Amino acid sequence: MNEHIAASMAITPYTGGMSVSMPSSQSTQSTQSQSSSQSSMPSSPTHQVPQPSAPQPSAPQPSAPVEFAGAARSIPPNVFAVTDRKVEESIAAGNDVIDLAKGNPDAYPEEFIRDAARQAIDDPANARYTPFDGKPAYLRAAADWYRRMHGVTLDWHTQLFAVEGAVDALAGLYSIILDPGDAVAFADPYYPSYHCMARMRRAEEILLPATRDHGFLPDLDAVGGEVWDRVKMLVLNYPNNPTGAQAPLEFLARSVELARRHRFVIVHDYAYCGLGVGTAGAGMAGVVDDGHGAAVGRAGQQHSILEVPGACDVAVEVCSLSKMYAMAGWRAGFVAGNAPVVDHLKRYHYQMGSMITGNVQDAGVVALQSDQSCVARLAQRYAERRRIVAQGLRSAGLDVFDSAGGIYVWALVPQAWRGDDGSGTTGGERFADVMLDRARVAMLPGSCFGSVGGDYVRLSLLKPRNMLEEAVRRICAAVAQTDDVGCAVRDLPCADAVR
Repeated sequence: MNEHIAASMAITPYTGGMSVSMPSSQSTQSTQSQSSSQSSMPSSPTHQVPQPSAPQPSAPQPSAPVEFAGAARSIPPNVFAVTDRKVEESIAAGNDVIDLAKGNPDAYPEEFIRDAARQAIDDPANARYTPFDGKPAYLRAAADWYRRMHGVTLDWHTQLFAVEGAVDALAGLYSIILDPGDAVAFADPYYPSYHCMARMRRAEEILLPATRDHGFLPDLDAVGGEVWDRVKMLVLNYPNNPTGAQAPLEFLARSVELARRHRFVIVHDYAYCGLGVGTAGAGMAGVVDDGHGAAVGRAGQQHSILEVPGACDVAVEVCSLSKMYAMAGWRAGFVAGNAPVVDHLKRYHYQMGSMITGNVQDAGVVALQSDQSCVARLAQRYAERRRIVAQGLRSAGLDVFDSAGGIYVWALVPQAWRGDDGSGTTGGERFADVMLDRARVAMLPGSCFGSVGGDYVRLSLLKPRNMLEEAVRRICAAVAQTDDVGCAVRDLPCADAVR
């Protein structure tokens, strides 16, 4: 998922949908379901993220000639822009800031992928419009990738569709599935686009708290049948942003069972596929072949939901090449699974979208057809970076979730910082602000991702090792020297934190 794209969509957390209580000390309280009427939309989130102040115009600004559509008027403010502005202000003041707030990969596509893209530019056919559904070679490569990596057989004509990245696919799926008043369910913490798109569709949001007690997976069985009967779409995202949690096959199978029983669509946002590490620390090179070219096991990797028998009856999966192959700026991905959903997405996209650039699809073909060792190397790089950051944060008194995938670290701030101090800010917001001010390290407060993460922060792993080592040293020193929040962490072994 591209957080620059998400930022342009102007996203903020709120608890406007129904929050289903779970058996955990961190469960959120149930709130009233959002009405399909726009006028009943909540005006502010429970955990209010500080919003950017409006720029002061130097001259009177012209008024719009019309009243904008409800979708435009319902776009929430942008939470990513809040941190971006703070970072920019700090840098402008002369501070050396290490920005671990962004989810923009620092990796570069491997040479064989770049070579394919360069050669494809010289193909005259790639100066023309590409096929509506995607190039056949690209779709066949995606189908072959599913067969080799997941043991899943797909018809590339009817069950695959090329899209310009995950957000492009998600926006289309929300549009073809949800009418105003329909219910969409997703876990809290969540990737903010899920909330923004639901609000623009004027849909009811059913938030499923995913707490530490459940490994940041929602307890699907804690939600009653009457709730599931109202759901039209369930959005899953594993490996997860922001927590890094991975979902076992049993969890995905339970989701499919519920979808079949209560007749809703599952959308699995699989943007971080291939970047799991698990206990074996293996990337996609850990694939075990059954002797017939099909994958039967992938050490440490997140399962595709399409591996579940019968999943294609109710589910689609959104895959992105952005993180797997470090092709974030190239904008390429695909949607796979239920044929009627894929067909309606295609028809929507024919009218509302555009297709991936031809040479990028050609590069995607060679990436998908490769032995995936390049993905394994990226997974190992992020695993090593995760170890550095997690070890350092633990030395500073943070409780770091031992995630098995993705490109982030999700950490609970020290006890003295947690909860509402009376100012209306969360512990994660206060901690992030102080670390930017004193440690010159930028991170995102967990409230950007919903209410469950109020006392958490998210740090990206998308900086070189030496910068991450310096960042955790700064954080250790800043926490140790902070007295005004009552932090009890003192005399920390910061110099040894990353060895």
